[in-house]
Amino acid sequence: MSSTWAIAVVTAALRNLLQTTVPALDPVLSDLSVTTRTPDMARKTVSGSSLNVFLYGTAVNAGWRNQDPPRTRPGEQAVPPLALNLHYLVTAYGRDDADQDAVSHRALAGAMSVLHDHPVFSPAELTAALANSDVAGQPERLRITPLPLTTDELSKLWTAFQTNLRVSAAYEVTVVLIDSHTPPTAPLPVLVRGGQDQGVQLVLGAAASLTALLPPRSQAAAEQGLAVAVTGSNLTAVDTVLRFTSMWRPLPPGTPLPPVEVAPTPGAEPGQLLVVPPDLTADPEAWGRWVPGFYTVDAVTRTAGSPAAVSNAVAFALAPAVTVSPHAPATVSAGGTVALTCSPRIGDGQHVVVLCGGASAEAAVSNPAPGDPDFASTPSTVTFSVPAVPVGLHPVRLRVDGVDSIPVLFTGPVPAFDPAQQVNVT
Repeated sequence: MSSTWAIAVVTAALRNLLQTTVPALDPVLSDLSVTTRTPDMARKTVSGSSLNVFLYGTAVNAGWRNQDPPRTRPGEQAVPPLALNLHYLVTAYGRDDADQDAVSHRALAGAMSVLHDHPVFSPAELTAALANSDVAGQPERLRITPLPLTTDELSKLWTAFQTNLRVSAAYEVTVVLIDSHTPPTAPLPVLVRGGQDQGVQLVLGAAASLTALLPPRSQAAAEQGLAVAVTGSNLTAVDTVLRFTSMWRPLPPGTPLPPVEVAPTPGAEPGQLLVVPPDLTADPEAWGRWVPGFYTVDAVTRTAGSPAAVSNAVAFALAPAVTVSPHAPATVSAGGTVALTCSPRIGDGQHVVVLCGGASAEAAVSNPAPGDPDFASTPSTVTFSVPAVPVGLHPVRLRVDGVDSIPVLFTGPVPAFDPAQQVNVT
């Protein structure tokens, strides 16, 4: 591997190679000098025949960029070296006389012949190029390859050099590896493999795969206490729970709700399960573990002696259960205040909007204090001012984090709006 001297080492090695071998090929070039200047400065203080070696571009080597770093073992992490291809332009100049073009052509031919016969740098050449360089120790040899350039590319290059075009040849030297300065990391040896050093546990059979959770009657959200159909593949009610994770994040930042696990039951169709979000009025212990809104749900199958198998996650929406208090239905004029009770309780920071008829209204949420004796079973209270809607009965919906309550009763022969979720605007 090499340090940041790597590019300078290659340039010096290329210059040394041409300087020592080209004059020996042609007696006319006995006064040849090799420079490494920019093309516009190549002939400054030089009067005899000369070659100029100019590094005009670099490119990242795609093959080495995707290789594992050398000298690393499996499990160790290290940044791969910077792998570069160097692009050089070799330009020939004749003597300052009337026949300079003929001499420059002989100089260019000599340089191209040398590079053709010498396509790989030896470690000794790289070591001699610059003292204390370590390019010779890299695992990849440095190869010199002709680089064809079109007339358009040459024209653009010499325009950028802001000097007259001279007869030239382009070459690529690849690959130069420059060490990363990021230290590698090596993990400690493994002392125990699994519980009681039992090694890897192999579980036969595919894990469950969930497709969707389908609320009853094709509703957009599920209600507490009503069964939700679980569809997918490899579903079983044995040793399986459905894990509900709320997408609500408390504001200000606090402790989010922990996932809740609910055991499913076999469904009416083969391969289908049913799960019932608990009715909080009948399950006081479930208060505080649920909020209205969106959840992600996955199936977790735990078999004795084997690791848990976890399925993919699907989306689930839990609708708030709303009652207008008092109701029969509640009678109020536009601008009056109406109170709702909401179960499950609304979490701090959840976005709440009341939809009365076809109009929306901002709402205020009140939750019981943690020290309240009935805290465990007291729902949220939501108050809002009735918006400007026509006189008459209007259903009330509560939208919490984008999930609407369901103001419809399905107990009769046809669906009907729930009187407990209506206001009579006078």
